[in-house]
Amino acid sequence: MSLETLWLALLGLFLAGYFVLGGYDYGVQMLHPLLGGRRGGHETEHAHRETERPRGNAALDAMAPFFLGNEVWLVAFTGVMFGAFPYLEGTLLSGLYPLIVAILVGLALGSAVVQLRGRAHSARARRRWGALIVFGGALPALCWGLVLGLLLHGIPRRADGTFHIGPGDVLTPFVLACGVTTALLFAAHGAAFVALRSAPEPAARARRAGTTLLRAVGAAGSLALLLTLFGAGASMTNRLTSAVLAALFATALAAAWHWLSHGHRARAFAATCCATLLPVLLVGAGHYPYVLIDSAGTGLTVHEAAADGATLKILTVFGVVVIPVILAYQTWSWWAFRGRTGRRHPDYF
Repeated sequence: MSLETLWLALLGLFLAGYFVLGGYDYGVQMLHPLLGGRRGGHETEHAHRETERPRGNAALDAMAPFFLGNEVWLVAFTGVMFGAFPYLEGTLLSGLYPLIVAILVGLALGSAVVQLRGRAHSARARRRWGALIVFGGALPALCWGLVLGLLLHGIPRRADGTFHIGPGDVLTPFVLACGVTTALLFAAHGAAFVALRSAPEPAARARRAGTTLLRAVGAAGSLALLLTLFGAGASMTNRLTSAVLAALFATALAAAWHWLSHGHRARAFAATCCATLLPVLLVGAGHYPYVLIDSAGTGLTVHEAAADGATLKILTVFGVVVIPVILAYQTWSWWAFRGRTGRRHPDYF
């Protein structure tokens, strides 16, 4: 395996990791009005304080120990793209600038309002903060789906070799179907996460919401598949690999729905994790050796996008140190905050 391919795999690893870990953050934010409710176990000692706190803490507290810590995967992805694939970064970010800005706005807004929501002292203010939390999760989730849709379909290429998108490229049935599918998938992933982490009552609500959302994901994903079959969808370089990954995606959704319906919370969450990372793998493996394609199925190759060999060797030395640290931190974080909220953890927000 060449260094270029190795770093492309690491780039995909970091983005897939962010989709899995940041994805349930988005999902919990979108669903917290439906999955909330006060947690049990502290009513007597904190009765007055609990009556003043807004509903929804059960869902938000499920993600609280990991909130913001999951952003390290996005930071790592951005760092790898800037360092190892500077030509991809220059082409991709400039072409997708409006969507990237919308994602960053959603991230900043969501991070702020989740932490400030507990300062609200009236029901009206809480509703406003709650609406902003939903928006802060839905906006980046939808925009990430639109980015995936554009990458799968192909980004228009100008005569000078640069890639550019306009409103007409985003507002197509396939790209919009990908956006809706991804947003619904993140919401279902968040529901599975709350079912895994929360006390029995909010976990039951999360299970019901998750099964409904997974059916909606299947319907929206089927629309994207039909558009592809009729020539108005994805332009894949490796069609057999893409078909296998699409089948695995459908299998993961079906498994998540089955296990969530039957109360197998850990299995259901593992299945939604697989479903969430597979779109990233589809873009990478389905287009290889291209990292960015146009609607004609040609574009920027891995070799053209990567930095020179000397730079990649230097980055590899840093990667050997940094990547195990990131993985160790995430493992420790999940181990330290294992178990359901409401039994052993305090209120966070």
